[in-house]
Amino acid sequence: MVDYSTGLEPGPANHQPLTPLLFLERAAAVHPDRLAVVHGALRMNYRALRDRCVCLASALTLHGIGRGDTVAALLPNIPAMLECHYGVPMAGAVLNTINTRLDAATIAYILDHGEARAIVVDREFMPVLRLALAQCKVKPLVVEVDDPLAPEAARGETLGGLSYEALLAEGDPAFAWPMPADEWDAITLNYTSGTTGRPKGVVYHHRGAQLLATGNVLSAGMARHPVYLWTLPMFHCNGWCFPWTVCAVAGTHVCLRAVRGPTIWALMAEHGVTHMCGAPIVMATMLATPEAEKRVLHHQVQFVVAGAPPPETVLAAMREAGFAVCHVYGLTECYGPSVVNEWHQDWNAKPAPEQAALMARQGVRYLALEALDVLDPATLRPVPADGATMGEVMMRGNVVMKGYLKDRAVTEAAFAGGWFHTGDLAVKHPDGYVQLKDRSKDIIISGGENISSIEVEDALYRHPAVAVAAVVAKPDEKWGEAPLAFIELKPGASVTEAELIAFAKQHLAGYKVPRAIVFAEIPKTSTGKIQKHVLRAEARGA
Repeated sequence: MVDYSTGLEPGPANHQPLTPLLFLERAAAVHPDRLAVVHGALRMNYRALRDRCVCLASALTLHGIGRGDTVAALLPNIPAMLECHYGVPMAGAVLNTINTRLDAATIAYILDHGEARAIVVDREFMPVLRLALAQCKVKPLVVEVDDPLAPEAARGETLGGLSYEALLAEGDPAFAWPMPADEWDAITLNYTSGTTGRPKGVVYHHRGAQLLATGNVLSAGMARHPVYLWTLPMFHCNGWCFPWTVCAVAGTHVCLRAVRGPTIWALMAEHGVTHMCGAPIVMATMLATPEAEKRVLHHQVQFVVAGAPPPETVLAAMREAGFAVCHVYGLTECYGPSVVNEWHQDWNAKPAPEQAALMARQGVRYLALEALDVLDPATLRPVPADGATMGEVMMRGNVVMKGYLKDRAVTEAAFAGGWFHTGDLAVKHPDGYVQLKDRSKDIIISGGENISSIEVEDALYRHPAVAVAAVVAKPDEKWGEAPLAFIELKPGASVTEAELIAFAKQHLAGYKVPRAIVFAEIPKTSTGKIQKHVLRAEARGA
């Protein structure tokens, strides 16, 4: 037997930690003058983007922020958010992007749980951050971004923090930023709502971020120098790792503060957008744009969609408008998309209904995911590939999270048996493609955002007239799914639908508030457990 170890040990010359941060360094070195960022009137090349990111890293270091520290960001899809994806980890710190739709109490919890040392905030979100800072224990350095495209009403907002541009001016573009000591080092922290409604901190590492980012290049069919429109929030799974993906192929980031149909069409036409991502709601928004405000596209655009599969009519309308649709699936715990409905060319010859049925499947594993299967959760044995037997979707590999921050027990449960348990129920077709059928967790996916039904129920239970509350997903043409609440009132109590919805708005982020209330006796088992499957069936028929 040959000894392939002795004298062949890894060293600096032949072994470096994987990290997506080097994508930017390479793009700036090879394509320094290439257009990297578009935002309103701003045009920034790769040389300038790289220097600003390194200046951010340098300045954070001067403020005592480094390895093991958390830097939060409450930002829309603007250049500062992209720069944070490089500058923060270039300082050795961990980036925590926060959902801009969250309420103050949840933001306060996230800042405390992640022990934020600093937070970069856009003026539009300063009012909610002001309320959050009044509730949390940590006292982070507040860095304020004055984006020229922010709503006019927000331009005068300030928390008395440090200007983002002033912070960058403190930095040195020649700063020798430190590579991660280990590719297992944390790069970002993302909070996801679990079944308890309390956010869980999902930790990503440099290795996973690099692998998922390159996996995106392959699955999204990205050639050199794509033009990417930011219709997907960068706060959501770090924009599915596309802040790193686009730079890996020296593409152009076209920033977008808010998803507005006319703006999307104008940017696509003006800049020759080739790729974009989002939930089905983004498709619906684009297709609903008045014809007079749409623009003719002279090239095909790849739209990567996750969440509920688009209906046949939507797919047909997207094709007619010049889009190719790629359906992906994933979770926050696997860096966003790690499963892709890899399309076969011969499927294009099938009738439209058959194509829609094929598109509805979540698909097969990304190249960067080592294993994907549908297993019996009790035995961890694969279910038959018959398209009918249900099991739980499970994954393993380098694009699965490090774990949940400060929650060893929940992490160990999620990784039981050497697999990541997604909690999603699915079938496996004879060709190996996976298709979701139900969720073992009562999560509602609305507009691409996860909503915990238990969190919504807890808010409704605070109303003095509510005896029993049960929340399920109701199909929604615009959002995919929307919360529907079933309510039993206390004897002699009364409250109207409008009053209860208004009450919920006081305790929940706007997108989590039920769109409708059904007042009725809620079906229960003999032991008093709510029969949510009955309510789901009623919601589907409503």
